Amino acid sequence: MASLKGLFDLTGKKALVTGGSRGLGLQIAEALGEQGADIILSSRKAADLETAAEHLKQRGIVVDWIAADNSKEEDITRLVEQSIERLGRVDILVNNAGATWGAKTEDHPIEAWDKVMNLNVRSLFLLSQQIGKRSMIPNRYGRIINLASIAGLRGSTGEIQTIAYDTSKGAVVNFTRSLAGGWGRYVITVNALAPGMFPSKMTKGTIDQIGISKLTANVPLQRIGDEDDLKGATLLFASDAGKHITGQILCVDGGLTAVLSGS
Repeated sequence: MASLKGLFDLTGKKALVTGGSRGLGLQIAEALGEQGADIILSSRKAADLETAAEHLKQRGIVVDWIAADNSKEEDITRLVEQSIERLGRVDILVNNAGATWGAKTEDHPIEAWDKVMNLNVRSLFLLSQQIGKRSMIPNRYGRIINLASIAGLRGSTGEIQTIAYDTSKGAVVNFTRSLAGGWGRYVITVNALAPGMFPSKMTKGTIDQIGISKLTANVPLQRIGDEDDLKGATLLFASDAGKHITGQILCVDGGLTAVLSGS
């Protein structure tokens, strides 16, 4: 029987975190690294990755980075090859890279729809497929954590009009469930975090436009997420503490989905 501390220990594990140079991805990387995992961060911009890696190194985390645009299949293939070359294998994959687009549905550009779907759904499938085939399935071990959203669990109306994003995150939810069903035989768990409102580059416009008071009016805890609120849930899914949990969607939203109908 393992100790509770041992169940959450990630010493020796190898993790790839996409969209890891800032915001939720960097918070997740901090959590994994502080528990002992070796980290590779990925995002499009090398300068941002250098800054993020230095931040993690100052916390005693072993980290490297690879610049890649996950909207391009050739970049995904390169990211997988270089990650396995540097780490030896990938035990934990965090699919965090994503995009959004705000527009009225009747005016939503098809190019923007395709951009969101390509990055939020297609790239997530391709990266998971390649990491699974090249590392996790042969090793009969893996932890895949997808970043969904509460927007993927219910419809939205009013001031926030992000139909492509909402639809893509709904796809992430069922992708998580389906992949968990298919890959459980390989001792791979697949789960998703569904954050509510967190401060990030992606949400800054919404927060500035609507305001935190209005955004939290129906939230039982009366707050948005902070720089630590995804860490505990991430460790549960990434560690042996969650080895019997797969295909699950965990809302980290201050209780919002608990009180809204249709969730």
